Parts: sequence; C-alpha cells; structure tokens
Amino acid sequence: MPGELPAGEPVPVDGALPDAALARAGQRGFGVYVHVPFCASRCGYCDFNTYTATELGGTTDRDGYADQVLAELALAARVLGDRPLARVDTVFVGGGTPTLLPPDDLARILDGIDRTWGLAGDAEVTTEANPESVNPESLTQLRAAGYTRLSLGMQSVAPGVLAILDRRHRPGRATDAAREARDVGFDHVNLDLIYGTPGERAEDFAASLQAVLDAGVDHVSAYALIVEDGTRMAARMRRGELAYPDDDVAADRYLAAEAALSDAGFSWYEVSNWARTPASACRHNLLYWTGGDWWGLGPGAHSHVGGVRWWNVKHPSSYAARLGAGQSPGQAREVLSAEERRTEDVLLRLRLASGLPLATLDEAGRAGAARARDTGLLDASAYDAGQAVLTLRGRLLADAVVRDLLP
Repeated sequence: MPGELPAGEPVPVDGALPDAALARAGQRGFGVYVHVPFCASRCGYCDFNTYTATELGGTTDRDGYADQVLAELALAARVLGDRPLARVDTVFVGGGTPTLLPPDDLARILDGIDRTWGLAGDAEVTTEANPESVNPESLTQLRAAGYTRLSLGMQSVAPGVLAILDRRHRPGRATDAAREARDVGFDHVNLDLIYGTPGERAEDFAASLQAVLDAGVDHVSAYALIVEDGTRMAARMRRGELAYPDDDVAADRYLAAEAALSDAGFSWYEVSNWARTPASACRHNLLYWTGGDWWGLGPGAHSHVGGVRWWNVKHPSSYAARLGAGQSPGQAREVLSAEERRTEDVLLRLRLASGLPLATLDEAGRAGAARARDTGLLDASAYDAGQAVLTLRGRLLADAVVRDLLP
C-alpha cells in the first residue's frame, strides 16, 4: 500500500505561497508534474500512491479525473498570478499508469498546461506507461497531442523475474511498445529496468540489457530493487518465501549495466540513468536534481516553488472533495531554510555526472571531499577543476560519499 506522507505545516486553504517564494519562482526553471493514481493491478514491490479499482471500492474514478487536474491547474494559476514565469520547459505525467486514461484526457491536461502558462517551443513532454497499456493507435494520438517522450516500465525480460515482481506484461511487450513509439514519431523513449530481484540470475539481467539495446531506445533507467515496508513483497520476505536483496549482487548488476550500456554508446548522466546523447537525458528529472521549480498536480503529488515544498492529500476521493469545495488539495508543506536548500543541492547534484561545485561545501565537507578523492570515490581531475564528480566506484558508494560531504 502507499507509504505515509511526511508531517509539515498546514497549507493555506487557497494554496497561497509566501511572498519570498513567489519572488524566487521559476529562477531555476519551471516544470509541471501530473500524477495519475490509477493502476490495473498492484505490483508486489510498489508503495507508490496508486490505487486499483478494488482498492477504490470497485470504481476507478477515472472519468472525471482530467477535470479535477484542470481544476487544480486553475488554482495554481491563481496562486502564481501574473508574475513573469518562464514558459513550461518540461511536463512529466507519472503514476500509477497514466495511459489508463484515454489519450483525449491526457491531451486535455497538456492543453490546459499550455493555456495556463505556455509550453516552451522545445518543451519535453513525457508520459509513463505500462507496456500493455499502449498500442500504435493510442501512441499516435499521444504524439499528435504533443507528447514527445515515452517512459516504459519494462523491469526485465525474464518471465520468472516478472512473476516475482507481479508484472502483468509478457516479456517482449515492453520492447515492442518502444519500437511502436519510435515508429509513430516519439523523439525519445526510455525503458526502466529493476535489478536484484530475488531469483534473478546474471544471465537474466544480461538478457534484459541486450533486449533494451536491441529495442533502439535512447534512454535507459536501471534501479536496484528496494523493498518498502507495507508492500506484498516485504511481507513475503518476512515470511521467508523470498530472499532479501543482496548488496553484492546489486553492485555486480550495476557494473554489468554500466559496461553494457557504455559499450553501446550510452553515457551515465545520473547514477541510475544513461542517455545515448546529451539531448536524450530526461530534462524533467534534471530540473529536480538541479533545484528547479515545479507544480505537482494530482493526489499525493509534491511541488516545489521558490524554496517551499508541499504535498497533496493522497486519496483520490479526498483530492476531488477539496477541489470540489474550491480549496487547495495541499495537505502540508515545509519552507526550506538556506541551509536545507544547500544540503539538498549536495544530495542531488552529487548524483549527476556534471557533479557538484566544491565551493558549495563547507570546510568539513571539503575535507570529506578530499578524503573521497584520495580513496578513489571522487574523480581526481574533476576535483582539481573544482568539481566533486563520482567515479564508478563512487557511484556504487554514493550514499557514503554524501555522508562524508555533509558531516
């Protein structure tokens, strides 16, 4: 089931932001995230804010969902007012399974964003999809509506691994969908992989990597399996039905991914993400990692504007009720201090291949960076040029490096 939201101070009923936040809005770029909380079934490892029809009492609540998102968008326009924001550079529709909504609804949401703030001429517009939730017809409609990027949850091509993850698509469907997306004109296509699933063999992951390369995509994400409390997988592990993930196996899988993808011409630009060219990198995620602003629409969606972060109520019915009453769906928020913003900058930028300016660190952090350089966790030449950039070994130990830079 979905995890708990953090605590925070109340969000004003009208969603108003402090004047200082409004003054900083959009200075590092501005994007929009749209959360679609519906899934046909729940994967055993998932604790995202998603709901099946059964969990919603037999109804999906999908029919009026686009109108609810547009109502929150109208509230966002009132909050930000007429200040000169940059046009929206990136839109990311995630979930859940966004493509359970009709393409017309996804088109209406994108049109609403464009009418509200304006889309940049070269805006990146992404939707996530499960492989079985799209076909050439729906992909053609999405492309015509202005979507430029498709991110598909592939996870693996090994039937046994898919079964343990409770994925419903057949092993080859994700790569078929990727080819269909390219055929109808999507500029960029990503495939997501998960490694370290109990029972996964080295040859299973190698086959998944090869399938990704054969599909001709220009972006790959690969994440180690994380077992979250409250999920069906966590319960199975506690009962001894499945083994817990092995850190050494996960490291071996990561090294295999780096080797296969780099040999095929991909370059890492974030610890878990590889792109065929710089233009293939996900600009929306880069907005997050470089401290940009975004408005998150939908139940449980998080937003960040001018140093204020807030999150919406989680359940679709509560979200709809708030908007129906003309109120902000925001549940709580936090106003980040300058030191908190600096800490987040270190946490996020260090994960990027472009690295973190050493000048961002305090004296203790710079001493930690020197130790990380001396132990081979930070690139020595980049360090000499004033940047903290993880080596391959450093990527495997990124959390430990962060702890050394934020003592």
